[in-house]
Amino acid sequence: MKLQCLLVALCFGVGALAGKYSREFNEPEPSGGSDGQTVEFRIAKFNQVWEKAKRMQLSPVWQAELHSDLKIQEKDELQWKKMKVEGLDENGEKEAQLRRSFNVILAKYGMDGKRDTRPLESNHLKDHDTNEGDIFDDPRLDKLWNKAKSSGKFSNEELLSLKREFQHHKDKTHEYNIFMDTISRTEEIHKNVISSLEGDAKEHVLHQKHTDLKQKMRDLNQGFERLRKLSHEGFTEDSEFREPRVIELWEAAKRTNLSEDELDSLKEELRHFETKVEKHSHYQEQLELSHQKLRHVESFGDKEHIKRNQEKYESLAEKTREMGYKMKKHMQDLSNKISREGLQHNEL
Repeated sequence: MKLQCLLVALCFGVGALAGKYSREFNEPEPSGGSDGQTVEFRIAKFNQVWEKAKRMQLSPVWQAELHSDLKIQEKDELQWKKMKVEGLDENGEKEAQLRRSFNVILAKYGMDGKRDTRPLESNHLKDHDTNEGDIFDDPRLDKLWNKAKSSGKFSNEELLSLKREFQHHKDKTHEYNIFMDTISRTEEIHKNVISSLEGDAKEHVLHQKHTDLKQKMRDLNQGFERLRKLSHEGFTEDSEFREPRVIELWEAAKRTNLSEDELDSLKEELRHFETKVEKHSHYQEQLELSHQKLRHVESFGDKEHIKRNQEKYESLAEKTREMGYKMKKHMQDLSNKISREGLQHNEL
């Protein structure tokens, strides 16, 4: 009876960070809400998060990023619901992973009830306004960056590419810290439930947590080692890609035992993905500029002018959100593909 109560409690709570988005708000809704307005998501808790984000007046770029993250999370949760109906995920590994992922999203965008943990410079388009010399909130990164800038090994274009890699590493470190904080704050809540599981299931859940943490730390260490090497040696002539997320995937692929033909095929796919990433970045820039223009136009009070700019801004925001989702979904698929194929080769 006690075990049954604990399991019921687990179903009704998603942890301290997501307490207000409980299961009673977590069932699919029709495309139109009760007030006749179109809802953004099929799962109601994501609509609540989205409405809260708009009330918080996150920057346009961060709203678009949040929307994409929520779409990815919703897709994964809907897939998990099907798995559960089919009797899969018996040990709750996927459910626990989804809960952590949702909590990380809330914390990442400052929506977890704590103080805003997002970086002060949340809009990467404003990097040029930051004081040079101390821009990455990490003495190791700042030291490497200053050394690279003064080395004379990089052209202006290469410095911009290198700076994007440094910023990406800073973001990855921030996300890792959020992940760590999320686990530590939710561990105690689920301690009783985990403790009540049978031996093998309990060990599996705990093992998965530690595996996730180790993998994220391994990725960070490998990313920093790449930055260290780049800062000392500069870019080589055979540098395949410019975008940090694409470089990260390519480096991961090279660490597997894929054949040369498989790597060549993957390289071509990554080139297409890089084009998609660059296009998304361009739309983010245009969205920010459109938002600034709209704020400027609103100060004059010309209703017709405001309406035209508002429509243009909303259309651009929708396009940016759509592209962001497709880009992140593509990245998720590529990451899974590399992990899966690399694992298969390692087992041979």
